[in-house]
Amino acid sequence: MLVSAGARSLLATRTASSALRSFSTSLTSRFGAGLMGAGIAQVLSDVGKYNVTLSDVTDKALQNGQKIIGKSLQRIAKKKMGDKSAEEQEHYVKSVLDSIKVTTDPAEAVHSTDLVIEAIIENLKIKRELFSFLDSKAPKEAIFASNTSSLNITEIAEATQRQSQFAGFHAFNPVPQMKLVEVVRTKQTNDETWQSLIDVAKKMGKTPVTCIDSPGFIVNRLLVPYQLEAIRLVERGVASAQDVDTAMKLGAGYPMGPFELADLVGLDTLEHIAKGWRESCAGSEHMPEAYVEESPMLSNLIKEGKLGRKTADKGGFYQYNK
Repeated sequence: MLVSAGARSLLATRTASSALRSFSTSLTSRFGAGLMGAGIAQVLSDVGKYNVTLSDVTDKALQNGQKIIGKSLQRIAKKKMGDKSAEEQEHYVKSVLDSIKVTTDPAEAVHSTDLVIEAIIENLKIKRELFSFLDSKAPKEAIFASNTSSLNITEIAEATQRQSQFAGFHAFNPVPQMKLVEVVRTKQTNDETWQSLIDVAKKMGKTPVTCIDSPGFIVNRLLVPYQLEAIRLVERGVASAQDVDTAMKLGAGYPMGPFELADLVGLDTLEHIAKGWRESCAGSEHMPEAYVEESPMLSNLIKEGKLGRKTADKGGFYQYNK
């Protein structure tokens, strides 16, 4: 669950020492301290051993972020510290939470940072506004990166005066469990920026992959058209959603079928990405129009408030227990 769109949050991290540039890192988010911002903060602090500052415009949003991190750390403690006492597990959780500073002042959070990673709502205008503001507050040598899953990195970077120090840093939800980070290079991204982000991802215990700035990068570029075509199969009466999922799991070895995955990610998220591509790049060499054409079935489910697992009372393609 994400906090409300429009809430500005900032995650700033600084290391006591680092093999590269004495790296201190800042992460910026405008979904408040929601799942992605909180997840990245947690991993940077717990695994990466960075000093982290989580910032939002309200104390309530910050408390929500701390709550998300606390619950995640408790699950990790039970799994990895099962042989330890309840007091030791509690100490581990508290030590990580206490290491993450909080502030409602984004300028303060980035004033001495080396890296800003944005993880806000998928809206180009809002992202550009945020980075334009931070560009005037962060040190000139600081690296900026976006955690966007679908928008053009180059267009976001153009709002700043540091395009050579700008790249994509796309982590996956849930951040503590998912091992992948896509590091996205624009034509202007310099080698030091790219290598710094690769090193941060590795220090977080993630496996980084590199791609150029193109719609959806690697994962979503393949995943979203695949999910939309699965929906079209059902719309055309080729097969049921259940049989498509079963076929892809048993025939292609996927851990989840496209409908199960869509329910997990959120039908609104899937449609939001597809709509963004329809408006920005459909028909280009990178994105054939047929790949992201509108789906009546998907649109109707969203109108009915059936967004997947996040709306357990209504479900999505499947029904779920509350």
